[in-house]
Amino acid sequence: MQHMGQSKRRPLLWIMGLVVGIIAIVAGIMIHQAKAQYADQIYTGSNISSTLKTSQPISLLLLGTDTGADGRISKGNSDTIMVVTINPQTKKTVITSIPRDTLAQMVGTKTTNVQKLNAAYNIGGSTMAKASVSRLLNIPIDYYATLNMGGLKQIVDAVGGVTITSPMKVSYDHITITKGRHHLTGKQALTYTRMRYQDPRGDYGRQLRQQQVMKAVLTKLAATKTLTRYNQLLGSLKNNLRTDLSFNDLVALATKDRANTKHIQSHQMIETPAWINTSSYQIASTAKLQATSNAIRKQLGLKAETISNMETKLNALNTTYDGITNLNYDTNGLDNITYTDTTN
Repeated sequence: MQHMGQSKRRPLLWIMGLVVGIIAIVAGIMIHQAKAQYADQIYTGSNISSTLKTSQPISLLLLGTDTGADGRISKGNSDTIMVVTINPQTKKTVITSIPRDTLAQMVGTKTTNVQKLNAAYNIGGSTMAKASVSRLLNIPIDYYATLNMGGLKQIVDAVGGVTITSPMKVSYDHITITKGRHHLTGKQALTYTRMRYQDPRGDYGRQLRQQQVMKAVLTKLAATKTLTRYNQLLGSLKNNLRTDLSFNDLVALATKDRANTKHIQSHQMIETPAWINTSSYQIASTAKLQATSNAIRKQLGLKAETISNMETKLNALNTTYDGITNLNYDTNGLDNITYTDTTN
């Protein structure tokens, strides 16, 4: 079993759920100008002219990486991991946050490799991240979007800041945001969504703050009508965003599926702490994996299926682990585990 070293500074990105909304709005307003910049600097797929079927539900893996801020230039880990499903039939968008420290199999490595889920992007990029999340939850992942920390302050400032109500005092990186209602600049939004250790809810509290700011930006975007603002938005995205959604895909989302963003639900996959070889992890119980899988598959119009993967097999072996009185989780012998992969 391999383990990744933990960064001393653990920035999280709140922004990922609004990536599609931002580009879609930009695409719908400034098609010709946006297409050239988008094709050259944002799109990573092979067919810029492809168009998704906007009548069918789709899923996107949204990743926030710890690059682009604080002088980081490496690929980095995906410190924010969200599965977003868009169902045009129910006109509902659902955002499911997955803890970055979730124990998961790295799908695509030559040998069996179980690590924290956020390591998948660092090891194998978006391809491995998509495959690993797909197998973890037994769900199809149609597209991905990755945004690094370098775009955080720029994007918030590009929309003129965001208004949030903080449930607590947040102090981080020499910035303090008191409890109550505030209009945040980009720098303040970065602080608000990065702080972790002062929050009694830990990483789950940080996920809630990410989703809170995400919704605030979407609301602000819906009210934005000036081309100057959209130009600034596009400029902030082009060096910080990568996605395999084609330009035509995003135009389709902007023109046909924009109503889906008016009904956004947010969920968290709540897990339990564990120690594995002196490193801290989060363990998703088999019941939680199954419930999360069922909910996402239902949103995608798919039937529920029983999950059988590396994580469920390891859970079955750890009969004494409960995440409360016993935090020791054993992964010895994982190379001998066999299972039937039912991932679509």
